[in-house]
Amino acid sequence: MVKKVAIIGAGPGGLAAAIALSNLGLDVQVYEQAQEFRPAGTGLGLTPNGLTCLEAIAPGIVAALTSSGCQVHHTVFKSMPGETIRTNASMMLAQYGQPLLTVWWWRLQQTLASRLPSNIIHLNHRCIGFEQNESSVKVKFDNEKTINADLLIGADGLHSAVRQTLFAEGQPNYVGSMCWRAVIEYDHELFNSYDLAFIKGQQQFMFLLNVGGGYTSWVTRKFMPDYSLSRSAVEAKARILHELTDWDASFRAIVEATPAEQIWEGPICDRPPLTHWSQGRVTLLGDAAHPMAPAMAQGANSTFEDVCELQACLCNATSLTEALVSYEQRRRDRTSIIQARSAVGEMRYYDIETPGQKQELSQSNNEDFQDWLYKYQPPVHSGKLTAML
Repeated sequence: MVKKVAIIGAGPGGLAAAIALSNLGLDVQVYEQAQEFRPAGTGLGLTPNGLTCLEAIAPGIVAALTSSGCQVHHTVFKSMPGETIRTNASMMLAQYGQPLLTVWWWRLQQTLASRLPSNIIHLNHRCIGFEQNESSVKVKFDNEKTINADLLIGADGLHSAVRQTLFAEGQPNYVGSMCWRAVIEYDHELFNSYDLAFIKGQQQFMFLLNVGGGYTSWVTRKFMPDYSLSRSAVEAKARILHELTDWDASFRAIVEATPAEQIWEGPICDRPPLTHWSQGRVTLLGDAAHPMAPAMAQGANSTFEDVCELQACLCNATSLTEALVSYEQRRRDRTSIIQARSAVGEMRYYDIETPGQKQELSQSNNEDFQDWLYKYQPPVHSGKLTAML
């Protein structure tokens, strides 16, 4: 019996899953540890596979995101002193039927949340674990509240409490890449001609993304075999500016214009692929299931694939066990490949060859891989969940 679904995490993955499963007639409730929704997160690249899934989950949402974000038409690659290395015109729309969109994570979250009744999203609920039996799952929160559900979905990210309760793995794996980022209201001069810029440094790089509405997302990452965090926001900002000492003034200017408290500093991490994602009435989705380095911009996009597959598996199965087994079988191999490619891609930014790089890249050429990645189509389903009701 599946009627009540609890989703842990109100990020884009959790909210997309709530929309998809609500469309099946299920009673879906979302629990989020944040005390309020506020501007947060970085700029994201939404690629054709993710956009195709989003449109299947919530028709019309791609048009809404295009209006609030930026459709990438032209990208530029530059050196530290500001010299142009090359420029590219985006061919994604022509090749795959969907464009490359750059959006602010917070705007994506709010756009998805607007498709749900506000009373199903419960803030200030930090999951600390769960217990389950054959008939239900009891979810525990740090405010001493508990709830019962027929299905629990962990969409709570890299540090997932649901995954930790399932598998007790401990800390994630640092991939060797340190990151600083922010989104601010700022019209960079490059955006007069380009929508996205990549600047290559010495084992360091920077992205500038136009995320729409006059906002710019900047991200800089540096190869660091060992990482350390700054003692304060002010120190973190000073540290970035020191790292950018020899860079063109226009690249430094956007960091200088960013309030220190708005800069996020942290390590880039992933986790090893799981042999299974589910136990009993509990399963994982998105970064909770397959966290990956952001080199290929597939964290959110592969998450939306998960949502479509889970929705279809629940529709097409005759039992919850069958649905969850089918779901993880359909997703494990694909996400494992994307995880591995993302880890290799992160080191390639720094011109560092990892032990698995040749093997990983020799499996297919880049064009074949991009077709495999971006041509993904959501599975067909009836849109009705009857067998398990």
